Amino acid sequence: MQTCQNTSSRRNFIKKAGMMAAIPVIPGAMDTMEKFAYEKDRNTHRIISANIRVALPDDDAAGNGWNVRKDICAQIIRKKNPDIICCQEVLKVQDQDMRNSFPGFGVFGFEGPEMDAFPEGYHGIAKNIIMYSKKRYEFISSGCYWLSETPLIAGSKSWDTARARHCNWMRLRDKNANREFRIINTHLDHVAQVAREKQVRMIMDESKQYREDFPQLFTGDFNSDAKNEVIKGMKAGGWTDTYAAIHGDVDPGPAVHGFKGPDSKPGRNGRIDFIFSKGPVKPLASEIIKDSVNGKYPSDHYFIYADVSF
Repeated sequence: MQTCQNTSSRRNFIKKAGMMAAIPVIPGAMDTMEKFAYEKDRNTHRIISANIRVALPDDDAAGNGWNVRKDICAQIIRKKNPDIICCQEVLKVQDQDMRNSFPGFGVFGFEGPEMDAFPEGYHGIAKNIIMYSKKRYEFISSGCYWLSETPLIAGSKSWDTARARHCNWMRLRDKNANREFRIINTHLDHVAQVAREKQVRMIMDESKQYREDFPQLFTGDFNSDAKNEVIKGMKAGGWTDTYAAIHGDVDPGPAVHGFKGPDSKPGRNGRIDFIFSKGPVKPLASEIIKDSVNGKYPSDHYFIYADVSF
C-alpha cells in the first residue's frame, strides 16, 4: 500500500511540474510566480522603506500631487508584497490614505500629540509611520522620541537642525517563528551635517540597550550617501547595510529624481534611503524600486526593499 501511495505521489508531482512548465510567460505571470516563491519561505521578511513625499499644494499644481500619486504609491508597494512598510514624510491625510489602502496592516507613528504650527507643507512635522502585517505579526510595543537634547519634548530641535526630527520604533513577534524583533524608522535632517551625525548617534546609542542576539532593523531617509560620515559611523557601530550586503559598495545612483525617474539630472547625492540590520539578521535580497504607472512615479524618491531572515 505504501509503495502505491509513493508511486501515485510521484506521478502527481511530475504531472504538476509539467503543467507549471507549460504555463506561458505573460504580463503579470512572473509577478505571480515571484510572489508564490516568496511566500513559500515562512522565515523571510520583506521590508520596504518609502519616502512618499509630503502632500504639497505646489505638487498639485505641477500634476504630481498626492491625490494623483496615492493610488500609484499603494499599487507599487502592494505589488512587492511586503510584510513591513516604513514611510517617511507622512502628513495626516497621507497617514489615513495609507491605512485605507492597507486594511490588513497595523500602523504606528502618527498618533499625537500634534505640534504642527502649520496644517500642510514642509512647515508641518511630517511623521515616519511603521506598518506591519497583522496576519503575520503580533504587536508587542512601540515608542517615539525626538532627535534632540530633550527627546521627551515633542517638536524639540537641537544641533541647528532645520526641522524637528523624530524616531519611531516598534517591537513585533513573528507568529511563524515565535520570535521577537524590532523595527526603527526615521528621517534625518536635510541641511545640517552635525545634526545628522548627532541624530543617528542618538538612535544607535538607544539601540544598544538591546542584547546583541536581538534582531533589529533600521530604515529611513538618512539624507546622507554611503560616503557620508553618518553611514560610515553606522557601519562602524555594527549595523549592516542590507543593500550593500547583496550588491557590494557600488552606489546605484541618486535616490531623489524629482518625479522624473531615469530622465532626471544626476543629483548631488547617491542613495540616501537605507535599510540597516543588526544582530542575527541575514540579508537575502535588496533592490531599488523604480516602478512607475503610466509614467507617473509614487514619489520624488525611489523606494527600497530588503528581504531578511532571522
